[in-house]
Amino acid sequence: MKGKVGIGLRRDIANEIIDSEPIRPDFIEFAPENWMGIGGYWNRIREKAVSKYPVTCHGLSLSLGSPEELDWDFVSELKAFLDENQVQIYSEHLSYTKSKNAHLYDLLPIPFRKDAVDHVSERIMRVQEALGRRIAIENVSYYTPVAAEMSETDFICSIVEKSDCRLLLDVNNVYVNAFNHGYDARSFIDNMPLDRVEYIHMAGHEKVEKDLIIDTHGRPIIDPVYDLFEYTIDRMEPVPVLLERDYNFEDLESISAELDHLRDLIRKKWGVVHEAAQGNA
Repeated sequence: MKGKVGIGLRRDIANEIIDSEPIRPDFIEFAPENWMGIGGYWNRIREKAVSKYPVTCHGLSLSLGSPEELDWDFVSELKAFLDENQVQIYSEHLSYTKSKNAHLYDLLPIPFRKDAVDHVSERIMRVQEALGRRIAIENVSYYTPVAAEMSETDFICSIVEKSDCRLLLDVNNVYVNAFNHGYDARSFIDNMPLDRVEYIHMAGHEKVEKDLIIDTHGRPIIDPVYDLFEYTIDRMEPVPVLLERDYNFEDLESISAELDHLRDLIRKKWGVVHEAAQGNA
């Protein structure tokens, strides 16, 4: 899948993805929590999609930063699901989503601290052992730092090194955080362990105030994020690239054009030539 371009399997556009019309991804990604344990019509849709495309999964509820014990029943079910669907890459957010077993339904930032590095790294290693695979952790968007004692780049690099995991590099999140917190996005990229990147996320966002951007996954990618993407891939080897779109599916031709634009940039920088997805090869 190196250098290939995918899209999330959202139920709003699942049939269009399966039919490859007008959206023709090279692979698909879905959140396992949204598809585990379901039957009927949507289970048949998942089976059709998995039979046609290579699959990556991006988790929502592992909650690597939480203080309580990991949910090992969930991890066991997750392993079976990843194996059943021949998932090539499994990733999770570098955040927490639960507190005292209550699901918070948001991706909350982990303090950039040494004790947090140790805590999260130990949890990642245990999950990797249970799953029998390395996972990729994603740099998340956040709107206020919490008790930071180190830079975000040092925090991420330390966890990747200590846990021997991979990195899901979300280029839009880098842009959003750089804008909101006043740092240089390219410098951030330069300080990431680009040799550990498993794949890349690209997405749109919404500027809600003159000094605030919200990561929404609901709008087209803007030119400065494409520029940052070009800067990034010029410094690393080919990996899969995913277009994240969670809603606003009225203009499917525009979304298809975004996929093609990513392919054009990849062809220019990495020399990867794309063909229509044909089966699971």
